[in-house]
Amino acid sequence: MDSEANIHIRLADADDDDFILGLVPRFVEGFELPPWRRRGECAEHIKLDLARHLSEQPPGSHVFVAENDDGKRVGFIHLQTVKDYFSDAQNGHISDLAVASNHDGEGVGRALLAYAERWAREHKYRHLQLAVFPGNERARTIYEKAGFGIDILRLTKPLR
Repeated sequence: MDSEANIHIRLADADDDDFILGLVPRFVEGFELPPWRRRGECAEHIKLDLARHLSEQPPGSHVFVAENDDGKRVGFIHLQTVKDYFSDAQNGHISDLAVASNHDGEGVGRALLAYAERWAREHKYRHLQLAVFPGNERARTIYEKAGFGIDILRLTKPLR
């Protein structure tokens, strides 16, 4: 268990699945998606992928839940081990991070990011990485304040 800003972080268990999957809409709300992306489609695929990781618990995939001092679940983070394409080094990857909307501004996201960084350092990873939609300015600002910077830009050309 970890504590930062009265946030405690623990490994998720099966009783957390509904809470975690219930936060999936947060990944696609409140900002403009690229014009070729559809909110429902994105959310459904995120939910399917996350549900698979929760049920199968593949190696290198770890889901943690954040709770406040009252034991109320307030957010989660999904961390993965990935191999760097350019160096073959092992890196940590924040696959998913969400805070319950009624707990925005309470330091939950910062606590989860700090936990991810400690986790990556403990595993002696070279980098900690994540992906974010360009239109998600709120999340991008939080990530940049936490020290994340652009590594590589993935450009997409719709073909239909």
